[in-house]
Amino acid sequence: MITIAPPIAEPLDAWVIDQIIANHPDPTGDLLNVLEDLQEAHPDNYLPRTTLRAVADRMGIAASRVFSVVTFYSFFNLDPQGKHSVVVCRGTACHTRGSRHLLQCLYRESGMGGLRDEEVFTTPDGQMTVRTVACFGQCALAPVVAIDEDIHGYVTDVRLGELLKELSARES
Repeated sequence: MITIAPPIAEPLDAWVIDQIIANHPDPTGDLLNVLEDLQEAHPDNYLPRTTLRAVADRMGIAASRVFSVVTFYSFFNLDPQGKHSVVVCRGTACHTRGSRHLLQCLYRESGMGGLRDEEVFTTPDGQMTVRTVACFGQCALAPVVAIDEDIHGYVTDVRLGELLKELSARES
């Protein structure tokens, strides 16, 4: 997996970390909630390593445990994320109906050249993070793409271009 990300943003302020941890006082049961809230609080939707170390110190948990939780669950991000999320299904039905081609289109559209298999990347301008998922469970709609958590079925390269233009138009 290759990640191309925008410059690293500032870590979360210690006060923000302390407030979120204070809202979840049980170090054994609340670690996931703390990490989710911290990721949401970060403007680039990720957990910097400095934040993970602060969580371990403040909650009295081994840093290795915090890191293993973050790397186990796929919804945690260790790199800055783009403003928008594009997720391409790579399940069997989606694959046979062209999801790899959609990934290639996204890679080319971002100006990053050719695609190697199963890459996750953030566009150089930080506007979009593209990732894959094993299966959305929407096989009858294959190929399926989620843009900012909105699921779109029967996506072709033309439809993908339209969806990206709509996304760009919402921005302006």
